[in-house]
Parts: sequence; structure tokens; C-alpha cells
Amino acid sequence: MKTRNANRKWRTPKYVFVLFLVFIVVLYGQLCYLSLSPKVYGIDMDLFAANRNTVKSILQAERGTIYDKDGNPLAISVTTYTLIAYLDESRTTDDDNPLHVVDKELTATKLSEVLGLTYEYIYDRLQQDKYQVEFGIGGSNITELKKDEIKALGLPGLDFIETTSRNYPNGDFASYIIGYAKKYQSEETINGLTNSLTTLVGELGIEGKYNDLLTGTNGYLEYQKDRSGYRIPDTEELRTDAIDGSDIYLTIDSGIQRFAESAIKDLESEYNPKWSLIAVMNAKTGEILASSTSPSYDPNDLNTITSYENPLVSYSYEPGSTMKIYTYMCAIEKGTYNGNETYTSGKYVIGEDTIYDWNKKGWGDITYDLGFAYSSNVGAINIVNNFINKGDLRDCLETYGFGSKTGIQLSRELSGTINFNYPVEVAAASFGQGITTTPIQHLQALSIIANNGKMVKPQIVSKIVDSQTGEVTYEATVEYSSQLVKESTTQKIRDLMHEVILNNDANAATGTLYRIDGVDLIGKTGTAQIYSNSKGGYLTGEQDYVYSFAGMFPYDDPEIIIYAAVQQPTHGKGTGVSKVVKSVVQSILKYYNMDDSDDNEEENKTITISSYLNQNIDEVASTLESNGLEVIRIGDGSKVVAQYPVSGTNVVAQDKVFLVSNGTNQQLPNIKGWSRADVITLANLLDYDVVFEGYGYVSNYTLKDDQLTVVLSNKYNISSD
Repeated sequence: MKTRNANRKWRTPKYVFVLFLVFIVVLYGQLCYLSLSPKVYGIDMDLFAANRNTVKSILQAERGTIYDKDGNPLAISVTTYTLIAYLDESRTTDDDNPLHVVDKELTATKLSEVLGLTYEYIYDRLQQDKYQVEFGIGGSNITELKKDEIKALGLPGLDFIETTSRNYPNGDFASYIIGYAKKYQSEETINGLTNSLTTLVGELGIEGKYNDLLTGTNGYLEYQKDRSGYRIPDTEELRTDAIDGSDIYLTIDSGIQRFAESAIKDLESEYNPKWSLIAVMNAKTGEILASSTSPSYDPNDLNTITSYENPLVSYSYEPGSTMKIYTYMCAIEKGTYNGNETYTSGKYVIGEDTIYDWNKKGWGDITYDLGFAYSSNVGAINIVNNFINKGDLRDCLETYGFGSKTGIQLSRELSGTINFNYPVEVAAASFGQGITTTPIQHLQALSIIANNGKMVKPQIVSKIVDSQTGEVTYEATVEYSSQLVKESTTQKIRDLMHEVILNNDANAATGTLYRIDGVDLIGKTGTAQIYSNSKGGYLTGEQDYVYSFAGMFPYDDPEIIIYAAVQQPTHGKGTGVSKVVKSVVQSILKYYNMDDSDDNEEENKTITISSYLNQNIDEVASTLESNGLEVIRIGDGSKVVAQYPVSGTNVVAQDKVFLVSNGTNQQLPNIKGWSRADVITLANLLDYDVVFEGYGYVSNYTLKDDQLTVVLSNKYNISSD
């Protein structure tokens, strides 16, 4: 018995030794596996170890700025902040330095005063069982000044997330030209590093067309850190700097654009059309100086967009009688036209179809020259039948740029259509029905007349500048065509267009509403029927037309080309177009000092706005008012801290200039009688949300919790006639 028990005792060490030996073998095998295998259980151990001690971050490029022709910013990137509150007590390890919200009642009280949110809303957010919370719209898009104001409260547990957003300082201003950039969350991988980024993506206008150039190229940073998170000295840093986006300078002249915007808003208020447009082009260079449309939108608030198409290039419609310019020009150039020859006006029968003049009865036997002034459809048809033919008309229209894109630097440009085969289609095309055109094509074609037979290509981008080096990478050059028609032909057309406006027979001539004393404005009106696909024919309502005007000035050597169009105004037929055109032309004359009249010399004076920042507001206001400008002061301080318009902008007498002082008492001035555009400018300066009711000029308004509610009425609308 003793022998057997002794043997059992000696077996235990043997088992222990065997187990220990197996453990050593397994451990050694695992060590060999770790040492020799490139991956352990599918994990790259070298990369895993490196990542634990490596800091990698993407350096985001700044989006380029869009400027007007004078260098005034139209679209800029700004840094904004989103407020967050940490609620988890585990963040705090030192009671003397709390890193979470300690006093929720005090925090809600203080933040409600700064953010304009209610105490109850903020307190409810702070009561949530979450690690951190945000505060919705009221706590986002916070400016640097507002951020500093919140930090000065000294409330623990608050922090900010920095983001980049796009800001459009002028709001609803050339918005379809500028476009907008929208924020998106995306993932980007650079040098093996993937980061989640907030990126700005252009989706309309210049922002969309040149998105890649404006975006730039992101860089990255990589270095080794110690366990405390600091960079380890003398270790390699890998850095590729971001390349910021290029800056784009447009041909838009902000002064003229403001005239156009104001005129279109007045038109919208009084006539409420389906859409309207006015565009202004430099006749000699092709630079688009202004393009304003209605309806429009504020790119700072994408909820205001009702259409994603730019009427200047993306609306294709039957133009009507403005096309008689080119029917006549074709016949004159061919050498067969005789303006003194007569024809019988009133109606023209083609097979089973009868085409009438706009007054149905005509004016009896009249000359072709007079037919142009009277906008006779029958006269245009007779020109095709007697002086040119179908092929001539098609060739001429294509030569003048219709039926093809102009190539302007804007996306989604349409080419229009020139399709006519049957006699009635050819007849209709001669006076602008049955074919479609775009406003930009009219500006381009009119340049033939302004430049004695050579067509100039429209331009919207003046130059592109590398924001890193300042190098101009693209600069627009004036592009003229070959001689398309003789100089004598354009002189004759200018004479005919001159007569449209100066003809004294107000009952027959269609352009007398465009007459401006002392101004040699020439042009041609258009009234086009609207084809409805759903109804399978033309609309027949009293206002179911597109009213337009194509013109230029001065008569002898045109410098400015202007095109305006309005679809389906509620009343007034083409009266609204004439008001818009006259308003803009008169403003341009003063702006460029082209008005030779000695009358109202003080009103005609152009003033270039300087930078008034940090200057005494009383002295600045006195100087501006002595030049006939209306000064709007904001705040009760003594120094100017912000202004609108910005430095370099040209204004004319009676324009408003907004001066923001360093005072804390920023009371709302009396805005009764103000235009919508002026109210928007004021709201942007005071950081108010603004809600409009109605159309026209301010008749009443209320301000509550930084929301300005404005009632507009036509009561304050002043006719330009």
C-alpha cells in the first residue's frame, strides 16, 4: 500500500512538466507566428502598431472666392460653428475644472439670451440622457463673434464644432449667374488615410460650372505621437499642403446689376409675371454686365429656389417680333430689299391659314420700312416671299447664331430650334413664331448690329486667378467673328430700329413707350404667342404672351446692348417691359456719365464708395449726404465697423448707403416705403431673419425675436413713366 501511494506522488510532477512543456511549445509557436507572419488573424500588426502612435489628418482646401468685375466678393467661404453641450459627468476628472454642464438652469438662462432660443427649449435639450447634444438651427451657423460671446459666459461643458460654409453677401443678387454651393458629408482617402469631411459642392451657375477649380485639392498631415498625444521630437513629419481653390472674377458690374435687380423687383411687384428677365451686355467686348430674373432665390437659403434653370441660357421660347430684325437684315444684306416699296398690310393667306397683323386690320398700303416700325407680320412674310427665300432665312438665322449655343461659361445652355419646312412655318418664322431662341442668343446677335457686321462672343468670366500664387490662369479676350454682314446693312437696321421708338404715330409704332428724352435708344419690341403642349396649340388668354424688347444705345455707335422679356404678366401687356428697360437705361446713363443733359446734374453724379471702416461715422455720413446719398445708420457708436455697398462700388445720387457703428444699441430704422432689396440688405447687416408678405414696397413691419416680418404693398410703387 505504501509503495503504490509513493508512485502516485511522483506522477503529479510529470503531469505538471508535460503541461508546462506544451505551454512553452504553444507560446514559442505563437511567437514564431507573430514574428514571421505578415498578418495575425487577418490584422497587419505593423500597420496596427503604427496607427496607434500615428496621427493622420486631412488638410482641407479652402473654396475659391467669386468676385464681380471690380473685385467685390459675391461668394465667399466662411468659418461657422455649431454649439454642443457635453452632459456626461464622466468627462470631468477634476472638480475644479468641470468638462460637462454642471448647472443646467444657469446654462439654459444664459444661452437663451445669446442664441435667441427659449429657456424651455434649451433646458429640455440639456435634460436628455445623452453624452452630448446640439441645439438645432439656433445653435448652428454661429459666427466667430457669436462664438466669442458664448465663450465669454464662462459656462462649463460647452464646445464648438468648426465647419466651413458658403456665404453670399448680397443675398438675392445675380443668383442664377453665381449659383450656389451645398454642404455634403463625404469620405476622402489621401495617402491611405480616410477622413469624413464636410465638403462644398457647386450645383448651379458659376459655382457648378467651375466646381473643380473652386474646390481645390486637399492635403494631409502625418506624424508620430507619444502616449500623451504630443508629437515625438525628431520624428519624421509627412505633410502635403492643401491647394486652395482658384478665385473667379465675373464680368458682372455690381452697380448695373443693382439697377437690374431693382427694376425686376418693381416689375414683379406690380405685374406678377410667370417669369421675367433683363440682361445687359457690353456691345464691344461681349461682357455680361448684369442679368436679373424673377422669380429668383437667395443662395443663403436654398428653400427659396423654385426653379433650377437660368432664364438667360436655359429658357428657350418663341421670341416673336424681335426676330423681324434678322429677317429684314437678311434681305438688306442680300441686296434685294427696297424699303420704299409698298405692300398691303392687314392679313396674308397661305393655303388654309390666314396670318394677321397684330391690330387685325393693318394700315392699308405701307412701305416695308414703315412695316418694321409698325411691327407688321404681313410685312415680314412678304419679305420672305419677295426678297429672300426659305433657304436664305435659315442660313441667315444660323449665321447670326440662332439654333446653336453661344458657348458662354454657364452650364445648361440650350441651343433653341430653327425648324421650318412648310410655307406657313416659314411665314411664322419670319416674325418669330414656330422657332425658339434664348436671351443670350439675342444679346449675341444684336452685337452684329452694334459692331458694324461683326459678332462678339458673350463672356461671363473675366479672369481666373490661382489663389496660392496670384497668377492669372485664364483671362477672357474679346472674340469677334468674321464680317457677317456689310457695315451699310447694320446702319440701315439701326435706322429702322431708331424709327421704332421715334415714330410719332403712337397708335401704330410699337416702341414709343421706350422713348427717353435726350437718349438715342434704338430697338425692337416682341409679342409672342405661347405654345402649350398639353393643349396642343397656342394659349389664347389676354395676357398669354411673352413680351420682349431687344435694343441698344447710343444709336450712332452702340456701347450697351439690352434684352428684356416677361411672360404672362397679370396686366399691362408690354408696359412692364418698357418700365424695366427705361429704368435700367436711365440708371446706366447716369452711372457711366453718358447723359449729356445739363438738367438734374446733381442727380446724375456717380460716386465711388470708399472704405469707411474705423472712420468717424458722423464725418462719413456728412460727406455721403453732401453727395446726395441717403445714409442709413445702424447703432449708436462713433466708428464705422461695417458698410454696404462695399468699397469700390459705384452709386448714384439718392442711393442708400448703410453704415454699421460700434455701438451696442442697434435699433431698426423706419423702413416704410423701402424696397424688398433694401430690406434684405438691412436684415443681413443686423443678422435678422426676414419674412415677406405681398409684393411692392414696405407698408408695415414688425420685429420680434430677431425675426422681421414685412408687409409689402404696391401703395409705395412709383412708376418710371
